[in-house]
Amino acid sequence: MAFHGCGKSTLVGLFCAWTLYRDPSRRILVLAAEQSLAGRMVSHVRRIIERHPRCAALVPDMAESWAADRFTVRRPGALREPSMLAQGLLGNITGSRADLIICDDVEVANNCDTPGKREELRERLAETEFVLAPGGSVLYVGTPHTEESLYRTGEPFLRGYARLEVPVLGREGESAWPERFTAAGIEALRARVGPLHFTRQMLLRPVAAAAARLDPALLIRYAEEPEYREANGRAQLWLLGRRMVAGGGFWDPAFGRAGGGGDGSVLAATYADGEGNHYLHRVLWLTQREDAPEDPATQQCRQVAEAAGALHLPVIRVETNGIGRFLPALLRREMARAGVACQVREEPSRAAKAQRILSAFDPLLAARRLYANDDVLRSPFAREMAERRPEAKGARDDALDAAAGALLHEPARLPGLPPRIAPRWRGVA
Repeated sequence: MAFHGCGKSTLVGLFCAWTLYRDPSRRILVLAAEQSLAGRMVSHVRRIIERHPRCAALVPDMAESWAADRFTVRRPGALREPSMLAQGLLGNITGSRADLIICDDVEVANNCDTPGKREELRERLAETEFVLAPGGSVLYVGTPHTEESLYRTGEPFLRGYARLEVPVLGREGESAWPERFTAAGIEALRARVGPLHFTRQMLLRPVAAAAARLDPALLIRYAEEPEYREANGRAQLWLLGRRMVAGGGFWDPAFGRAGGGGDGSVLAATYADGEGNHYLHRVLWLTQREDAPEDPATQQCRQVAEAAGALHLPVIRVETNGIGRFLPALLRREMARAGVACQVREEPSRAAKAQRILSAFDPLLAARRLYANDDVLRSPFAREMAERRPEAKGARDDALDAAAGALLHEPARLPGLPPRIAPRWRGVA
């Protein structure tokens, strides 16, 4: 275990090339969370063998197997397995044999965020016992991504392994690599990624996600509204005396009725200035009326279009998982009807909700760069934030999820608003 960015994979690649240099008959299997990650390691070792003067004798005259994810060096005898092979954890390694197995970053954020995924990870790695040749070795290289990390001290799965741990900061707070990771650089990194990810990835401590509590007291409160200006034909948006350079909205749709069951349909709107500060300006719960002539989807799209126009949002992102799949087209229609110059983008959600929320809020709160409007803090958002517990079942987090989506996605620059145009009747998006 060594801190992120210290060159673990580079050193392991050199070790693999050195292993083949000493004994060309060795067989090396590289396992990673994804096939592409394992392939990068194999490709790295292949380039070392091709270029290092001492490895010239390993390069075969006729490269029968000399690909990006596998290669065979010049060696005595005829072995079935290549000298080095890359496999993702979901690949089939049954029937393979290896003298050295490199498990390089087999634990990543998206394969250990639930108990079921962690159990599956250990089951897949247990198959290496049937691949390893007698007298062979297994090397795990990585950093913890969860409280129940594969690499934690006392983990039964890796009991008996020799351990080497190199955190970025020593016991006295000194940098493990001062030439590259200076004290100022380490603190800047801590502010960018947040305390939880820094503790796991740089200090190698598998702390619980609950340790990173979302404290509403860390929000900077403000009451002002944005001011829209036009100067020399260019649009500007100002807030708290600062010019906003980016902004947008994120809509997490649902058809749950107010006061009833189901998730709430929430729109979050944020801005950002040029100094890296973010402003959570609105968190709106969309409503629907059963006696209205329009269907619930049209009613909600109309509310989103009105909010986009009032807040001068350049883009609205719609989460398209589930019911959101057909909403972007309806929202574009309502934007055109209202004459609002705002883009509509489809955003499928792939990461787990708890991880998404933490990644959005933890760094900004730690750096005190997240502002929240009074209107937001008077809404249920503040209660959701204070009561958030990742392990709690059935807790409300609709506002947190929408706000996280707005903060995480690359913000769009605020453009000059174009002239009002008629709806695009030809059906072109």
